[in-house]
Amino acid sequence: MKNQKKLKNKILGKRNFVVNAVLCKCPRCQDGDLFVKPMNVAKPVDMPQQCPVCGQQYLPEPGFYYGAMFLSYIMSGFFFLGVVGCCIMVFGMTVNSAMLLLIGVAVLTYLPLLRFSRSLWINLLVKYNPKAREEIRATTFGD
Repeated sequence: MKNQKKLKNKILGKRNFVVNAVLCKCPRCQDGDLFVKPMNVAKPVDMPQQCPVCGQQYLPEPGFYYGAMFLSYIMSGFFFLGVVGCCIMVFGMTVNSAMLLLIGVAVLTYLPLLRFSRSLWINLLVKYNPKAREEIRATTFGD
């Protein structure tokens, strides 16, 4: 099992931080999961204290994910604007019907977008360390 992971990492190498954020993996080792699986709707952003593989702290300080809120707001704003614009301009829908459709899209994309923005935020701030699996210790910002 460990040999397969080592071989996979040698073949794939470092992933792009956006791909890693989409996969919701630890930014330091790119192996551990950021969120508890399966997702509990009552606690959609439930995260372990640290990565089970490399020990990276997922909650380094209170208010750490405050910036993720702004990322989520920006991403959802542009995405929803595109959805409504496409509905009105391409499909010829009325504004009211486009808004009704937008409410449905917003309900379906709220939790995945929330998780993605948190994952992107930590992936922006913590550096990848290829030797993180060997150096199992608790770190905060990619020490």
